[in-house]
Amino acid sequence: MQILSVLIQHSKLSLDRTFSYCYDGPTKVKPGCRVLVAFNNQQIMGYVDRVDETSLSKEDFSRLNGFEISYITSLIDVEPLLNEELHQLVDEVSSYYLAPKISVLQAMLPSSLKPAISSLRGPKIAYETWVEIVDEDEEGLTDKQKEALRLIKANGSILKKEVGSDSIANALRKHGKIRFVKKEKERFLIPEYEKEQKPRELTIAQKEAVENILHNDKEVVLLQGVTGSGKTEVYLKLSEEILSQGKNILMLVPEISLTPIMVEYFSRRFEGNVAILHSELTPAEKYDEYRRIARGDARVVVGARSAVFAPLKNIGLIILDEEHVESYKQDNLPYYHAREVAIMRGKHFGAKVVLGSATPSFETKARAMKGVYGYAELKKRINEKGLPKTTIIDLRDRKIMMPGDRVFSKVLIDAIKQRLQRKEQVILLINRRGYSSYVTCGNCGHIFTCPNCHGNLTYHREDELLKCHHCGYVEAYPDHCPECGKEKIMRVGFGTERIVKVLNEYLPEARIGRLDSDVGKVRKKVAKTLQEFRNFEYDILVGTQMIAKGHDFPNVTLVGLVLADIGLSQPSYRAAETTFGLITQAVGRSGRGEKTGDALIQSYNPFHYAVSLGAKQDYEAFYQKEMQQRKITRFPPYVFLIALKFAAKDEERCVRASVEFRENIERQFPESICLGPIVPYISFLAEKHRRLVLIKTRNPAEIKPYLGDLIHALSGKGGVDIECDVDPLDY
Repeated sequence: MQILSVLIQHSKLSLDRTFSYCYDGPTKVKPGCRVLVAFNNQQIMGYVDRVDETSLSKEDFSRLNGFEISYITSLIDVEPLLNEELHQLVDEVSSYYLAPKISVLQAMLPSSLKPAISSLRGPKIAYETWVEIVDEDEEGLTDKQKEALRLIKANGSILKKEVGSDSIANALRKHGKIRFVKKEKERFLIPEYEKEQKPRELTIAQKEAVENILHNDKEVVLLQGVTGSGKTEVYLKLSEEILSQGKNILMLVPEISLTPIMVEYFSRRFEGNVAILHSELTPAEKYDEYRRIARGDARVVVGARSAVFAPLKNIGLIILDEEHVESYKQDNLPYYHAREVAIMRGKHFGAKVVLGSATPSFETKARAMKGVYGYAELKKRINEKGLPKTTIIDLRDRKIMMPGDRVFSKVLIDAIKQRLQRKEQVILLINRRGYSSYVTCGNCGHIFTCPNCHGNLTYHREDELLKCHHCGYVEAYPDHCPECGKEKIMRVGFGTERIVKVLNEYLPEARIGRLDSDVGKVRKKVAKTLQEFRNFEYDILVGTQMIAKGHDFPNVTLVGLVLADIGLSQPSYRAAETTFGLITQAVGRSGRGEKTGDALIQSYNPFHYAVSLGAKQDYEAFYQKEMQQRKITRFPPYVFLIALKFAAKDEERCVRASVEFRENIERQFPESICLGPIVPYISFLAEKHRRLVLIKTRNPAEIKPYLGDLIHALSGKGGVDIECDVDPLDY
């Protein structure tokens, strides 16, 4: 009999341990396989973490150990889902992030392979029937049969449905002329790109960067290069070298919108060797790509955050492009950051990990300056092209605004008109989606908020709905105020939808595209919109931050930031860093082709150092200034942060549990700083009150084991759930 130590599918920290089940079937169960088990009177999925053999019977084992052991219901997998490296990675990620192992497994695996009961409904392998020639002799065949046989002969093998009719195909097989072959159907095909005949010649600076990275004694290297300096070509050259050594490449991008162009770059250079993993693939497509990678049929994997878990073997190079972008950090359990996971995998394989950015995160920059990471730099744009000419427009001066408008300055509209006349393109960035920031009553001041999380609801003109951008709640646009009953409903603020509407009024001849996460909900719409803009089907592209990073549009000569400082109002220690990065990245989209570029930055805070230095693209000055602030306030990279999130239906219990937890940590680790309980921005979600305790520590390795034990002991007690977010970007 086998004794199975099983992790169950629920990702509560209080259940983050193995439960024992027995199995005496004909197939030997291996660690890493899924099983169906009975747990708390339910049939749920389990993941086998360890297997022990015993000569005892079920009854003897139960009597000897003092508890009743049950049989598993059924064995789902015969072979382990993960190879040894990924199995070890589960333990490492779980330990670093103090996250339940099962939550890490569920983040790693596609829907059909997750240790969750829903995986049984996920897509499985699809097959197609192909026909192949066995005997070419046409004697005794009808003319139709001869025609079909010749068609098959001319193509080597074809799909059965391409023969013409089942009766002809079956007759040919009966005559022994052909055979049917079942082959796995490919549900996702990367477009066929023409192979690049002659790679672009590297500049001296790019060659130096490549040599620096390849021969650096540090496994992790920061590649800092101004926008337009040719970091992608460095990635390709590094990949070429690593592939020639027989090793494989993992290429990560921060946004799904950047995946198609990166896939094109790599496919043109390394034809047929590229696979894709990101959330826009259907479950069936992701399942097929995941298995293709695991089989070793692809040597380069391109994808967004979750692709860091791709089952790629023999990795020689991991690249994170735009490594500073927040989307590399998962915002729910297990709260991992792709950068840290990439470094874990890099250590296992002895691979190079390249972190590329024009505006590196402060944690990465500080480690590079200390010599913890290697450092390579690209100081100038390709072909010595200058950076865009940048102008800051002070929105406090009402005289410069379009008549009756609080959004567009005359300077920006005039600049757009000039580009339209010259047949050049424009990007306008606004860091808000929707039509209006919030909806209020003009009579009593009531603001429409989400009943689930109490955040402001945003008006979306496209479908006349109010939506919560935090939890997804939706309700109809009101015709009267629920507080006073008056019909004085007002829309305050602006978003991408409203920008497009106003632009259509000022510039009726302009072809305007919009790109934000609402547009991105329609499958493949992001890639389609970007390609249409690249093909000059739009004159202006209006979007949120997803259009500010990594894109290369040669005909864009003007970038406008409609409200550049909007991020400075966010209650976050990273507000200035995020604002600076967004301005720098957005400005960098202009003037990347033959024509020179301009950038116009509209701001109510024109003298804030994040705005003024972002306009100058002066990262070093900003880094020095902001690091002074971080040192005074004791925020990363001077300390490590750990956020403990408490949630309960009873608000008093939630507060009491968070206070007791903080006091416990303060007694045990008096040198650490504990803040809280803090009321988070979203203080009520999914019918639970929320509080947060923030720990600042210089020695996370010392505090984590104690924290882990304390969380396991207390999570779930008294109806209070506790989650841990290690290295939070926000709180």
